[in-house]
Amino acid sequence: MENGESTDVVVRKSVLTPKAIIYQKFGNDACYKVEEVQESNQNECPGLAIIQRGPCLYRCSLQLPEISVRSGTFKKKKEAEQAASELALQKLGIDPLTYNIAEEDPWNTLVNRIKFSFSNEFLTTLHPLSGHLRAVLQREGDLYGRVPVSVIALIDPKVSNLSRSIDPKVELHPYMGISYVKKAVAGLSEIVDTSDEQLWVKRKDPYPLEIMDLDMQQSVSPGSCSVGAVYIPCSNEKTAYTVNLDVSSSGYYLDAVANQLGLMDASKVLMTRPIGRASSEVRVYFATSEIYVSELPSNHSNAKTDMHSEESYNTWASCLSGEAIYGDAILASIGYTWKYKELFHEDLTLQSYYRMLLNKVPSGVYKLSRGAILAAHLPSAYTTRTNWRGSFPREILCTFCRQHRLFEPVYSLVSISEAPSETSGSHKKLKLRDSAVEGTDHANGSIVAAGSKEAVESGGTFRCEVKIYSKFQDLIIECSPKESYKKQSDSYQNVSLKVLIWLDAYFMNFNTPLIRLNSSADELDIKFNPTNFFKAFALCRPIQSFLYGDTVEARGDESNAMPGQEIRGPDSGVSPSNGSLACISYSVMLVIKSTNTKELLEHNDEFEFEIGSSSVIHQIEAAIMLMTVGQSAILPMGVHSQELILAATDDSERVLSLLSAKDCCLEYTITLYQVTEPLEDRMEKALFSPPLSKQRVEYAVQHIRQTCATTLVDFGCGSGSLLDSLLNYQTSLEKIVGVDISHKSLIRAAKILHSKLNANEACAGIKSAILYDGSITEFDPRLCGFDIGTCLEVIEHMEEDQAWLFGDVVLSYFCPKILIVSTPNYEYNVILQRSNLSNQEEDPEDKTQSQACKFRNHDHKFEWTREQFQQWASDLATKHNYSVEFSGVGGSGEVEPGFASQIAVFRKGTTPPLADNDSPAVVADNHCSIVWEWDGSTRL
Repeated sequence: MENGESTDVVVRKSVLTPKAIIYQKFGNDACYKVEEVQESNQNECPGLAIIQRGPCLYRCSLQLPEISVRSGTFKKKKEAEQAASELALQKLGIDPLTYNIAEEDPWNTLVNRIKFSFSNEFLTTLHPLSGHLRAVLQREGDLYGRVPVSVIALIDPKVSNLSRSIDPKVELHPYMGISYVKKAVAGLSEIVDTSDEQLWVKRKDPYPLEIMDLDMQQSVSPGSCSVGAVYIPCSNEKTAYTVNLDVSSSGYYLDAVANQLGLMDASKVLMTRPIGRASSEVRVYFATSEIYVSELPSNHSNAKTDMHSEESYNTWASCLSGEAIYGDAILASIGYTWKYKELFHEDLTLQSYYRMLLNKVPSGVYKLSRGAILAAHLPSAYTTRTNWRGSFPREILCTFCRQHRLFEPVYSLVSISEAPSETSGSHKKLKLRDSAVEGTDHANGSIVAAGSKEAVESGGTFRCEVKIYSKFQDLIIECSPKESYKKQSDSYQNVSLKVLIWLDAYFMNFNTPLIRLNSSADELDIKFNPTNFFKAFALCRPIQSFLYGDTVEARGDESNAMPGQEIRGPDSGVSPSNGSLACISYSVMLVIKSTNTKELLEHNDEFEFEIGSSSVIHQIEAAIMLMTVGQSAILPMGVHSQELILAATDDSERVLSLLSAKDCCLEYTITLYQVTEPLEDRMEKALFSPPLSKQRVEYAVQHIRQTCATTLVDFGCGSGSLLDSLLNYQTSLEKIVGVDISHKSLIRAAKILHSKLNANEACAGIKSAILYDGSITEFDPRLCGFDIGTCLEVIEHMEEDQAWLFGDVVLSYFCPKILIVSTPNYEYNVILQRSNLSNQEEDPEDKTQSQACKFRNHDHKFEWTREQFQQWASDLATKHNYSVEFSGVGGSGEVEPGFASQIAVFRKGTTPPLADNDSPAVVADNHCSIVWEWDGSTRL
């Protein structure tokens, strides 16, 4: 945050939702009643004796002084309320697109609203502001009846809205509203007394005794209370700590806040808007001066610079509240709420304070939803409903936007209808009504139209776009992915995750150069407006140290350097693989080495995550890949940032004292309880005996044994299943090599191969084995000239152009004498997906999914038909002087729809290939890095 920064904004006309317009015109006189409607699904299965209940829907009745309306049925309550409001506006002849609150003369409305606030009728209403009025009437001496001006400006939503309609800049600087309240109060001198110096307002005439008596009869005294709060010093060298706000039964809670801040008068206390939910009473309280407030409307930025020094800027309080705060502050959950006269209050701890900060970051929202602050990460890929754990990407993005006071994401769905005669298909853009945005397109102020049934049932695929706007309707982020999905829900979740991953990377390093930020955005199909983007998150810089401290863990760091790692228990032979679900229990201890003191920070008895999705910290996933079911591991690690640890622990005071020790570290204890194979493997095992994956390996093994090959390279070797199987047989092989881009899978493969090579007599002929970490689409001279190469179920994990590139590189430069390639037969999916196993992972809320076959694995970028695969292989063979034969495993090549896995066997020709100027350029560098190397001369 820089002093003197320009706060000028481009103010656009605000388009209110139907419900907001109803509130502006009728306030509390508008009565909404939402009822549940349970529809029957009896028509789906006639003849059943038991009624089949459908999804729960909602209908809303809206009663206004003049009319009443009733909406249709909707999936969400908000949608029903908006629909009822829209019907009411139609009856009243009001067009939401042309409605302008300015026509209501907001200044006169503001004056009348404040005048009504001091009326006899208002005192007895169940309104947050009336709670303050009743409380100040309990004060004694000169403070009797004095209401802080800030309370009127910030507690009454109608006053806040009117201030914003007078000057939209109040949205950015809510304390400007105090000046408008002061000006309005100055015109009510016959009703109230006020003091510009002390910033309070007081009704002149006492309330009638009968009103006071009625109010006393209806009120229930809460008694004295001590409320836990968090004191946030402005100095970055001091840490937050807990304090107690002591409020007497006849006292005013703002007096207790003022006392903690060292103020004599509660009128000097300012409060922020609610943090988190709109209905929340969690706010930040801090001190101000009347000079600062009085100058806000005329020249806010200069006033700020004149009245405050950079040293008094409260970094953490500003970050938490999203508002510039100077001086010490208090975070508390206390206040008067709607529909209740008693004072609401609940204790806040350091843990809750740090969790609120954590909730402002995408990965933090995910960590909290999983209850795994010291273990979880925001996953790098959205998988099936069954495999994803925690809040879904769309929910996380909506929460993130609310935390930063942005408009909720605006989603647009593109339906891509499949046309047999056209490879590209036809496109139809649908803007679906989204409850998150309450039916408003904030880009142009238009009401979003619901998608047609025809488009939803088109049998094609869906691509979703999302836009994020500031409260001033400035476009901040736009994401328009190229990928399309068979299910609407998948398109929503995937576009949301792209935005979240990019935002999370930015929050990890706020100093990322703009050129690199643009580059990463392009990779994720994101466009952003730098000016609007940096302005939206200008106060968030402290979160970087909060999340990562001095030990930054960058996504994708696959380092296996974990000194002291210890795995216990016998090898059960059941280990996780990429895409499988691992169920573990874990605990995290804070350890003081000198005293051998241990303090439990976090514990989870049943934590499930998908291997390979980066949904846990990389040390845990790397350890799990080396374990089998039933084994346990102890992982010593360095200490995370203090704030992250305090967000995880319940005993903040004790942990704070332990963290002061210089020899503290973390200790993770993990037990692997269960491994669930990926859906693709389960389907194949259920329908094929032996499993399809084993049939593929055995097919390759038999071909290898029939040759006189002495050298073999397995492209995309994964965890080494083929290499492992080869070592069970006597072969002519002397050298075996595996290449993969997954460091974790290679570590697992190394463990298996090392054990077998040293113990199995069948592989006595093997003289060397090497595992390389690297891409199989990039040239490395060490992979050239092998007798045989294999690539089993790998190319479908690439983009199609990368699959073509792999074929060119391997046949043009690596030049194995024989190459065996297998890939799924898309035409066989219709048989695989008839299994009940596939239905277990459908989204029960998604009723619009296409009936077309899905890919077998969420990570498959394509799956080819037999014709497509044979065209690919034949073209490559012709181009590079190879012959090619086609076969497969699973099913029969003579019966439709052919083999479940289709296989191409390339054999090198005797004549040189034709020159081809389109061959990829190659640099003869050692692209791959050695992960593991074994020499037969050291065999035990």
